[in-house]
Amino acid sequence: MDRVVLLIVGLFIACVATATPVTSTFDKENPIRQVVDGLHEIENSIIQIAGDCYRARTFARFVHRFGKRYESTEEMKRRYEIFSENLKMIRSHNKKGLSYTLGVNEFADLTWDEFRRHKLGAAQNCSATTRGNHKLTDVLLPEMKDWRKSGIVSPVKNQGHCGSCWTFSTTGALEAAYAQAFGKGISLSEQQLVDCAGAFNNFGCNGGLPSQAFEYIKYNGGLETEASYPYTGKDGVCKYSSENNAIEVLDSVNITLGAEYELKHAVGTVRPVSVAFEVVNGFRLYKKGVYTSTKCGKSPMDVNHAVLAVGYGVENGVPYWLIKNSWGADWGDNGYFKMEMGKNMCGVATCASYPIVS
Repeated sequence: MDRVVLLIVGLFIACVATATPVTSTFDKENPIRQVVDGLHEIENSIIQIAGDCYRARTFARFVHRFGKRYESTEEMKRRYEIFSENLKMIRSHNKKGLSYTLGVNEFADLTWDEFRRHKLGAAQNCSATTRGNHKLTDVLLPEMKDWRKSGIVSPVKNQGHCGSCWTFSTTGALEAAYAQAFGKGISLSEQQLVDCAGAFNNFGCNGGLPSQAFEYIKYNGGLETEASYPYTGKDGVCKYSSENNAIEVLDSVNITLGAEYELKHAVGTVRPVSVAFEVVNGFRLYKKGVYTSTKCGKSPMDVNHAVLAVGYGVENGVPYWLIKNSWGADWGDNGYFKMEMGKNMCGVATCASYPIVS
């Protein structure tokens, strides 16, 4: 057995006295896939010696599935304790029968403060949306919309340990606009925005806004592809070359602050729209359903995460926004989530904008 497995053995033995039996109810809810390529046999061997330890078994699967590696026994124990607390939160929430469920994902061994430092940017002032310029029309909006079905939404990406969500929201909107305009897909450079868009009130891995990124691209001259300016997930020196321009922004359109019908009109009739909202504790463990919260804010100064609204619909009587995230395809509902519509939930209509491209 390697070092990680030996550390897991120690956790199994340590938790025997307080072990919770594995129940069929949890097995049905458990998002961790059963592992049969070695870890299963190790678990069985330990259970024969130490007894059945529910949380340690689940933690062992978690470590294996997400390829976790810890530096020491102490670090392993700390992560196990954090994991156990998050598991309690997941089970407690899911028992309430609300419109969305939580589940174990790669963030289940992180505290809220750790997650916030790794994934979220500082709150940004969305002043541009006080001057909304989206034009409403009398067109009848479709009852449901999913731009993925039109083939213009690019695959889900992963921002890694960098608060660069705003760059992925920006490229997501641009990639959709490009595919809609030119009939083919493209992958654009988030790293160029991280490294080069600071003069437009953006802060690399510490946050920014798509509306300000669109302005940078408009006045800078263009944006390169992912291939010509690859993502590193950390702040770097600007290496932009106009010779590698893949797309230009002619202008950007802002949705009036808090105007959800305006946002619905844009998503329903134009294309996917960059939006931002406030992530609060618990959302990081979202699994499926329509997310709602009484703890998040709606102020322009509250939003800390930028994403891409690609559609809308109704689930079990609850209207929702369909939103593409940048935490990888294993997170949430294949990289997406649904946010309750009609209440400007968590400020989802506070910082919305989309580009006009050429």
